[in-house]
Amino acid sequence: MALRLGDIAPDFEQDSTQGRIRFHEYLGQSWGLLFSHPADFTPVCTTELGVTARLKPEFDKRDVKVLALSVDDRRSHDGWLPDIAETQGTAVNFPVLADPDRKVAALYDMIHPNADDKTTVRSVFFIGPDKKVKAIITYPASTGRNFDEILRVIDSLQLTQQHKVATPVNWRKGEDVIIVPALKDEAEIQRRFPGGVKVVKPYLRLVKDPSAKA
Repeated sequence: MALRLGDIAPDFEQDSTQGRIRFHEYLGQSWGLLFSHPADFTPVCTTELGVTARLKPEFDKRDVKVLALSVDDRRSHDGWLPDIAETQGTAVNFPVLADPDRKVAALYDMIHPNADDKTTVRSVFFIGPDKKVKAIITYPASTGRNFDEILRVIDSLQLTQQHKVATPVNWRKGEDVIIVPALKDEAEIQRRFPGGVKVVKPYLRLVKDPSAKA
């Protein structure tokens, strides 16, 4: 059965390029980003893992632990990482899970038989500190992921978890956000958003990003 938003992210124990990983234990109280790639020694994946390594300070700043995965084994991963360092100009600084038995791929429904019955699609799972799946993005094997969008989604998820707001189309951190329709108590609104509310429509109320520093 496919994972849905709000489901508990399945736990697992699997080998990786940084040793044995128990997933929930590894995440601790942090956010998690689990993303699959179809196979080692493939061109699009090589660029993606390089970008992820360069962005690690951004993930660290957001308290997000990143793990990549493919159905190849640890030995294959170990052979591929030097290629990524050479071609992308950065060493891979996060674990790459080995999944030759396809255990994790099956738990996370990463293999789509109509696309390919052996390799994983490019799925990205955003997992909160409560171990629940907060968002899922799935790309075909031929389309590289947009990591600016992945960071944007993390910023939105973290903001909306802390405040009763939603983020509008193309939102970027620091821009105005929307008060959720369920929040109607005026006293609470004034307490939460002392900077004021711009009412466009009764159901469309804009406020400054509450996480932005003055």
